[in-house]
Parts: sequence; C-alpha cells; structure tokens
Amino acid sequence: MSQNILNLIGRNAALFAADIAQHEAELGRIIPSSSFLVVGGAGSIGQAVTKEIFKRNPKKLHVVDISENNMVELVRDIRSSFGYIDGDFQTFALDIGSLEYDAFIKADGAYDYVLNLSALKHVRSEKDPYTLMRMIDVNVFNTDKTLQQSITAHVKKYFCVSTDKAANPANMMGASKRIMEMFLMKKSLEINISTARFANVAFSDGSLLHGFNQRLEKQQPIVAPNDIKRYFVTPQEAGELCLMSCVFGENRDIFFPKLSEKLDLISFADIAVRYLQAKGYEPHLCDTEDEARTLVKTLPAKKKWPCLFTKSDTTGEKDFEEFFTDQETLDMERFNNLGVIKNEAQFDKSLLDEFEKTISDLKASRTWKKEDIVKLFHKMVPNFGHKETGKYLDGKM
Repeated sequence: MSQNILNLIGRNAALFAADIAQHEAELGRIIPSSSFLVVGGAGSIGQAVTKEIFKRNPKKLHVVDISENNMVELVRDIRSSFGYIDGDFQTFALDIGSLEYDAFIKADGAYDYVLNLSALKHVRSEKDPYTLMRMIDVNVFNTDKTLQQSITAHVKKYFCVSTDKAANPANMMGASKRIMEMFLMKKSLEINISTARFANVAFSDGSLLHGFNQRLEKQQPIVAPNDIKRYFVTPQEAGELCLMSCVFGENRDIFFPKLSEKLDLISFADIAVRYLQAKGYEPHLCDTEDEARTLVKTLPAKKKWPCLFTKSDTTGEKDFEEFFTDQETLDMERFNNLGVIKNEAQFDKSLLDEFEKTISDLKASRTWKKEDIVKLFHKMVPNFGHKETGKYLDGKM
C-alpha cells in the first residue's frame, strides 16, 4: 500500500490490516479453489479488488469492463506487480448492458462469485435528464440484470458495490444506489448477496484528488472546496473491503469502514495543501479563477502553486457522510475495523414494479424531464434529501 496516499489523507496506518491478517488463511483456502467474475473491473475499485483476488491465485478470474484502455492498463499493472497464476485469467472489453455480454455469459457463466463494480458514481451526472437516465440503467437495471443471470447460472454469491451516499441520500447518485439496494433485497430470496458502502477512494479515476495529478501535469491551478470534509480509503483498502464482503458477508450484509481513530474526516482543501507540499510546492491562495489561471504561468517556477479554495454551492453535495441510518441493525463486533449492516429481506414489490414500469414508459416516450425522475425517486426513497440549487460542478473550474 502506498504510504504516500495514507500521508495525504491524514493517516499512518492501513485501515483493514488486522482484519485481512486474521482471515488470510481462510482467504488462501477459498480463493484458489473458486472462480470469479469481476464486472466493471477496470475502474479504480474494480482494479483494486481484481488485484486482491489475483494475488491469491484463483482458479478462474474473468474481468469485464467497457473501457478497453483501462483494461489494458489493468493487465499491464497485474503482470508487472504479480506476474502470472496457474488459473484462467482473462479480460473482456464488453458493455454489460449489451447483447455481446449476454452471449459471453451464456457461453460460460460458471462462477462461484460475481462482483459487480460498475457504476456511474459522480454527483455531477445528475445535471441533465439523459445522463441521469443512464445512471439509472447502470446502477439499478444492469445490476438487476446481472443478478438474474447469476441466479440462472447458480452462482454461489453476488457482490455489488454501493456507496455511503445511499444512507439518507441527498443526491440522485446516492438515491440510485439506495434503490439498487432495494432490488438486491428482492433478489436475495433467490441468491446470496452482499454489498459495501464506501468512503471516498483517494485518487480514484475521475475524483477530485485524481484531478490534482492532472492539474499539475497540465500546468493548471488546483481548485477544491474548503467547507466539505470526507472520509477516505486507499485503493487497496477499497479492494480489501469488497473482497471481505464478497467472501465473508452473509446474505444481505452491507459492509462499511468503522469510524475510529484510524479514519478521520479531512477536507479536500487540506489534502490539496498536503499534496502540493509533497510535490515540493507552497500553495498560493487566489481569490478568483482568472487570478489562478494567470498566476499558474509564473508561480510554479518559484515553487509555488495557485489554489482556489471556495465554499460548495452545487446540487447534490451532502453536508456530512454516514455509512448507516438509525433504522439499520449493526454488527460491530465481528471484525476489527469493518462494520456490518444486517438486513432482512424487506422490500415493496409493487413499488419496485412501479419504478421499472415508470422508467420503461419514460424511455419509450423518448422524452423526459429531470423533474419526472426526481419525483419518482422521492416516492421510492421517502427520506430523499435532494436539494436543487441550479448549480453544478461542470459550471466550475
């Protein structure tokens, strides 16, 4: 694990080291005798969990992702880090919503564990009704589709990644994952499922922290909110959390990182300062975007970097993070730094049917408004705290 990332997010110790060490012998027994399918395996979390599985020598490991380029990098990374395994390791550049993916599953489909890491994860994806509809397809309906395929193929266990934003959701992304969890509960009567709610994965693809690397590479200012604090895990910890939930989660369990002295809130602005200092630059605070864009042409030569730290006023930002609600039952004793939400198979079938039909009708009409979907989400998630500000991240630097 990169000590540099731990330092940047204000920690000096790996979060799940004790839990992994305690269960390593069992992981070493289960994984080499099991076959795995990782869907969405070339994203940041998907790559992390794929590497956790690969390094324990699985009998079969197939990885599917729509991003051909990221898949190539995953294979290069694995070969450079771990080499080869005796088992069957293959990657497939497929869209899981496609006919080709269905044919792939029909041709094989024999897996002990299916892990679904595919997701539209950005709050900014709710800015327009069309990307929002795709978010519903990817986060909800593709999950339900791969769940049914796993049931048909007699898969032993299905794991799907959720998000901390599904607990009392305040944005459409979090609400879509909460609705996804409802569909998981419905299918849990036919297959064992488990999931995980995450903190932010530090420097994951497309994240603000990943953007810091891009800004330095492109000689551009660093921008971050100074009023938002979040919990962060490293990519390796993300992979470990998924693996532990997949292998050791009981039916309907939701794993999450325990809040402890090892997991503290930290602001994006504070991480930006640590990041620049680690790169040998002194942050220079600017008042406007224009000032920051102008100064970046001269300040780096003086080992200073222009930064714009501002208040957050965009749609979908949650004031604080939480991994569970007051209504959920917790098991905080089984693991050292992993908490578990215990669930009964509670779901409203008529409500889920109505959701499917409403979305299907909107698609068939080829015309819909964001307000139509927001209204439906409020019906599905009564405590949905969506606040429309009219401002989105794409409108900022």
